[in-house]
Order: sequence, then structure tokens, then C-alpha cells
Amino acid sequence: MGRWPLVGRGPELEAFASALADRECRGFVVGGPAGVGKTRLAEECLERAAAAGLRVGRATASAAAGAVPLGAIAHLLPSGVDLSDPVAGFAAVARALATGPGPRRWVLSVDDMHLLDPASAVLLRQLMDTGVLVLVGTVRSGEPYGKAVAALWGGDAVRRVDLGVLSPGQVEELLQAVLGGPLARRGLLELSAASGGNVLYLRELVLGALSGGELAEDGEIWHLREGRLPGTARLAEVIGSRLASADAAGRPVLELLALCEPLPLADAEVLAPPHVLAALEQAGLIRVVQERRRTAVSLAHPLYGEVLRAALPVLRRRVLLVEQAARVEARGARRRGDLLRIAGWRLTATGTADPALLVQAAALARHVHDYPRIVAFLEALPGTHRTFATALMLGNAFFEMGRWKEAEEVLAPAQEHAAGEEERIAAVLVRTAALLWSNTPSSVALAVSQAALEQIGTPARRRKLRINEGFLRVVAGLPAQGLALLEDLEADIADAPDINVWIRGAWMKPFALALVGRTGAAAVWARRSDAGHREVDEHALVSHPAVQRIPLVLALSEAGRPAQALAEGERGYGELVAADSMVRVWMAVFLGRAQWLAGHPVTARRWWAEGAALARSIDHAMALRPALGGLAACAAVLGDLEAAEAILAEHRALAPTPPGLVSAGEECLGEAWLLAARGHLGQARAVLTAAAGVARGSGHLTGEALLLTDAARLGGARETAGRLAELAHRCDGELAPARAQLAAALSAEDPGRLLLAADVCQAAGADLLAAEAATAAATAWSRAHHSRRASAAAHRAALALARCEGARTPLLATAPATAALTAREREITLLAAAGNASKDIAQALALSVRTVDNHLHHAYTKLGVTTRRELAQTLAAAPGGGPERARRPS
Repeated sequence: MGRWPLVGRGPELEAFASALADRECRGFVVGGPAGVGKTRLAEECLERAAAAGLRVGRATASAAAGAVPLGAIAHLLPSGVDLSDPVAGFAAVARALATGPGPRRWVLSVDDMHLLDPASAVLLRQLMDTGVLVLVGTVRSGEPYGKAVAALWGGDAVRRVDLGVLSPGQVEELLQAVLGGPLARRGLLELSAASGGNVLYLRELVLGALSGGELAEDGEIWHLREGRLPGTARLAEVIGSRLASADAAGRPVLELLALCEPLPLADAEVLAPPHVLAALEQAGLIRVVQERRRTAVSLAHPLYGEVLRAALPVLRRRVLLVEQAARVEARGARRRGDLLRIAGWRLTATGTADPALLVQAAALARHVHDYPRIVAFLEALPGTHRTFATALMLGNAFFEMGRWKEAEEVLAPAQEHAAGEEERIAAVLVRTAALLWSNTPSSVALAVSQAALEQIGTPARRRKLRINEGFLRVVAGLPAQGLALLEDLEADIADAPDINVWIRGAWMKPFALALVGRTGAAAVWARRSDAGHREVDEHALVSHPAVQRIPLVLALSEAGRPAQALAEGERGYGELVAADSMVRVWMAVFLGRAQWLAGHPVTARRWWAEGAALARSIDHAMALRPALGGLAACAAVLGDLEAAEAILAEHRALAPTPPGLVSAGEECLGEAWLLAARGHLGQARAVLTAAAGVARGSGHLTGEALLLTDAARLGGARETAGRLAELAHRCDGELAPARAQLAAALSAEDPGRLLLAADVCQAAGADLLAAEAATAAATAWSRAHHSRRASAAAHRAALALARCEGARTPLLATAPATAALTAREREITLLAAAGNASKDIAQALALSVRTVDNHLHHAYTKLGVTTRRELAQTLAAAPGGGPERARRPS
């Protein structure tokens, strides 16, 4: 890992370029705290000065060099200059530098110039004032310096920029550049939070994680293993020296904060007097925040706690935790979360705690969706204190963490020993969800629900199980059946007799509505369920409210509003990552699908890769199957056929599972698009048509429309246009009519209609469909010898294609180059260009070898080529048909 790229410093580099162009400018100073990249920016500035033809030099100030006059810059002084007379000597230095070889003007970089000795500072200022030298210096914020050094960056002739830490978006950009590929969101958020955006800390965390094997790649995306972030020895030394600057009297406060932050100011003052705390704050080691009437103290950086905890002896840690727990208890533990913290401290310190306290703490942890702590608290309960309520809470926590087997081991006995109908229903709600999301056949979960229904006599309670059955049937891939059971769900959670039942039903109802094409109603219901869930979240035993945004992503993307879908999904995914809920796997799946519909295969690949990795980690085949199918499709469309084949090999090895929220037919996207990329358009259409039949049979109308549209794009427009027109009448939103209009225009090969189709596809946010429609229009105009119209349509296609992240589809690759060919000739030339022999082409298309050769001969004549190699080169030169192979999204 050499020098890292410079990210997020564009405005500062522009400011330097402006300073360098200004002949009156004498210096450019970069300020900021330690580790934010001041030196890296100064290096980049110096390199740009050298590239502009200026002479450059480097110096680094230090405490040791500062003890010697001119010690930091002695290596830059011309030999033979006598500095015993400062006035004459300094003038001689200026003359020597100005008359040396090369340009008269120097650019000198001085790192940590706040450590310069006065003599060096005075000399540099004189050189700056004579115009011989432009100083590029770095200075650490908050460090003391003398008047001579202060003069270096004083006055209007010296410009200064101050660097802050990187934003999370800039951290993501930097890590992707460093790693050569995307990092999964959980790891990204963890590294961003742990480093605080400090580039030095981030670098050492990444190096430590790489060397320890905690940061690894699965071929598509990088993942950070859960647990403590490993750093490097250098990181520990840097932070250790920073902490060592604290007065010994303040060390106990730092240690306690490392274990229990944030602390009330009064608790910190128990361990250190106010002047010691003020010194810690002045040194940048602690942060004191006033919130209304409360004053809280925390460490100034997350990594300070890591280093402090690593150095704490076991008994010292125990004493600090027990004493702090006692202090909070003595105050009456009145603040929200106090019981949660006390239980955690006592459990960490002694391995046990009061059972009643553990149960209360688990309930509080549930309110903030802290599932690991729920498990820790409830597993520490003595057997005699375990109840139905604790079992239900524990089983639900296991479910949210993707620990299906453990959830069933807790929930099955809980249901069996439930006391009364309400307890039995509560157990069935959680247990059936956990069963269905595991790899258990959906019939098992439905059977559990049905068996419970037969034991319930009260109509109101039977209705709860009917709603749960609707939930199960939608998840099991039967949206119409589920919707029938959820049709009479209360519109407002305030009217619901059971909030947990309502939330489950309200989560699945918008899924079902969107899958059967009622996207408008689906979006309304998804927003309603999100608001209702958040209203009662503290009292509900259901996933984080952000799960309600998953069907919203589906509804908005199928309605032709992909930008809104992405915004809602990104926000919800961040919340689910923060809650560490494994249900986020479905958000990743649907964000990938939304980006596929938008025609953005690189971004779709990144989301599907994240979804696939999550699904593997929790053995969730229901989500893994569509994620792998989509991942392979993206790889194929990006020309990465080797990766597509490897992904499909994993997909084929999976055991059959219920179709789930994504139609089983959509799993075939990868197979179809890999066939298409290899030129087997007929086979690809057959796969897509069969898959569309599967989607239609299970009631996934939007899935059927997606698959039929892809078949139309691969040459099957005449066969699919009629059904897509029917689906456009049954599905609302802008995307369904756009799909139908595209298929009809492709079938008619009418350039005017194709351009209209491009317009409606663009309006629906389908960039790749718009590019293909405009490309097909250009081809049709070219075939009709309307060159000006063809050129205009090609320009429109290029504008849309620029947003498609390098997508290569057969229509884009072959339409311009093969405008003069018949449909059969185009299909055969694609297969031949992919390297298939005439015999294999004949077998694939059910033709004779002689017929294939005749078609090829006609195609060669029309295209002006004589060999298959020339044919492949001609197709590769077409827009979207380049030979490059993208290994992964970048």
C-alpha cells in the first residue's frame, strides 16, 4: 500500500493553482489537526509546481532540528554563503538561489513549519518577500509557535487553507480507489466512524485489517469482518503519544470514558478537578457538550477509547465499571438508558448481574434495536428467571441477526408452552417469520400458522393469524393470495388491535401491491406503514422501522421513479446497518433491482454483490438466488463473462427455495444475459420467455413485464408486444407503458415510434432502454438512407448511453454496424463474431450448415468483410460493443 490518492481536496488544489498563478503571492499554508492529510496535500502542490516548470525543494521541521539555527533548511542553503552577518548572508542566499540553473522562482515545501527555529523563519520570510521563494507550508492547529514563525503566514501575500476530516462520502471514494473495488456498507460505516474521517487513522486501520485478514474481498466486493477493528503498531504509537500528553491526574478520567462514555460532567469531576478536565479539553483529548441542562463528556476521537481499553488491566477495568455502575445507581438511574448501561457494565465487569436488571436492560436494548446486547443479557439470565416473554425477545433477536437455527430452538418450545391464546399467537408471529426466512420450505411455516389457527376460537384472534398468513404468503412468492388476506387491514395503526400483527401485515401489503402492478397504492401503503411503525417502535417486537422502506423502493422503481427509490433506499439501508439488522439484505436486493431497471449495471452490481454477501453470511438462499441472478446479469452486460459464468455456477449449485419477494423467474436474468453476450439470442429469449411464464403463474406481474421487456430487447419484440400491452393496462405508473411502447416500436421497426419510445423510457428513468430505443431508431433511419435523422438519433442514443455505466447489449452493439442485415443475418453474425462454428450455430438455431453459411456470406458482402475476425472487429467498433472486460464495478 504505497501513497494513497488525494480525495476530497479539489477546492484546496484550485486555491493553490490560483496562488501559484498570482505573481504577488508569496506563500500557501495548509493548516489543520494531525492526520487530516496536510502533508499529502503539500506534496501534491509541490508536484504541480514542478510540472509547471518551477524549481522545488522540501524541508521538514522538527523539535530536534528546531534546536539548531537553520537546522531544518540547512540542506537547501547554497555552499559558501557566510551567514555570520545575517543581513548580508540572507541577501547572498537570495542571490544564489535566484541565479542558479533553471527558473528564478522556487517553490519550497516545509512540513510542520510551526516547529521551525526563528533563524530559519526569518530567512524564509526574507526570501518570500524578495519574490525568490513561494512557500508551501503545513502547520498543525493548536500548536504553539514564535513570532518569527507566525510572520511566515502573516499578511495578504500568503494564502491559507484549513483542512478538516473527510466526509463519509469522501471516505468511501478514497477506500474504493485504494482497494480497487467497493467496500460493503457496514464496513464502510464502521471504518468511517472509527477513523472519524482522519486519513492517517483510516490508513492504519485499513492496513491493520488487511494484514490481519479482517478485510477481504469475495471477488465482487470488500468486507470487513465483524468485531474489534485491528490497527497497526504505528497507529497505537501515534494515539498513545497523543494520550501521553495528558496530565497524570487526568488519566483516570480518560480510562473511565474509554469504558463508559459519554459521562455526565459531575461523574468526570469525581475523578479529576475542573482544571484538569479543562486541560484535557484544551489538549483535544476530551469533548464537553452542553445539551439543555445536561453537560456530557466524551473522548475527542473514537480510537482513543480503543487504545485506552487495550492498555487497561483486567482488575482496573472491573473496578472502574463497578464504581461507575454504583454512582449511577446512587443517583436513582433516572435517565433514559441508565438501566441498560448499568447492566452492561456489571455484566462486563463480573459476568453476571441482577436478573431483574438484565430483563429490564434487554427490553431497553430492544427499543434501540441492539440485538447483540439483547442476546448477551438474556443468555446471562439464570434458568429460573427465564419466561415466555424473555424467550420471545431472545428468539426475535436471533431472527434479526440471521441466526435462524437458534431462533427456532428458542421459539418452538416457547410456542409449545405458551399460556393462553395471546401468548401462542405472539410466538407464532415470530416463529413463522424466522422459519420462512431460513431455508425451510414455506409449507412448514404455513403449516405452523394453520395448526395454531385450529387451536384459536376467538374471531378477533383468528383474524390475527389470517393477517400473519397473508404476510407469509407474500414472502413465499404468492402476492395475490397474500393480498387477499391483507385487503381489510386497518389503514391506521391506531385502529389496529395488535400493533405487531398490523406492522407485519402493513410491511407485506405494499410488496404485494407493487408485485401485482398497483405501484401507486403500494407507495402510499409503504409510507403509511413506515410512519405507523415509527410511531409505536418502542413497544413493538418487530424489525427496525426502516424495513418499511424496502417495499417503497420496489414500488417507486416499478412506477418509473428510480431516483426517489434510490434516495429512500439509501437512507433506509443506512438505518438498518446502524441497527445491524440482517433484514437489510432485501434492501440491497431491491436497490440492485432498481438500478438494473434504470440501466445502471455497475451500481446494480455493487448492490447485488452486497446483498449476495449478506445472504451468504446468514445462509439466506431466498435472497441469495435473485442477488446472484442479477449479479451475473450485470457482469454479462458489462462484458465480464468469466465472472458471470462463475456467479452462475454458484447459483446453479443452490438448493431450490421458495420464490420469495422477487419472482422466481427473475433469477434467470443472469443465464439469459450471459447467453445474449455470447451471441445466443434465440436461447436467451427462450430462457426469458419461460421465466416470464413462471412469474405470471405466481402473480408477479411486474416481474413478468421486466422479463418480457428483456426478451423484446433481444429480438423477441413481436412475440412479447401484445402481452406487454396487456400488462401496461393492468400496471400503473410510467414504467409499464414505457415497456409496452418500446416493444411495439421495436416490433414495427418504425424510427419515429422508436424515438417516442426513447422519450417515454427516459421519462420513466430507464436510461438503457432509452439508449437502445434511440439506437434502434438511428439504425432504422440509416437503413432508409435518412443520414441526418440517423445522426440525430445516434446523438440522442449517445447522451442516454453515457449514463449507463458502460453497458453493452446486443442491440447497442450490433444495430449501427448491422443496419443493412435481416434479423436472421444479425443473429447469425452475432454468434459467428462470438467464435461459434457454423455447425454449432446451425444446431443452436435448428438450421442447416449450408443455410448458416449462406446467411454469413450475404452478411459479409453487406458489411464489407471477408473473415470472422474482421466481422468481430466491425461489431466491436460499434457503440457499446468495445472489447474491454470490466472485472468489477469501480
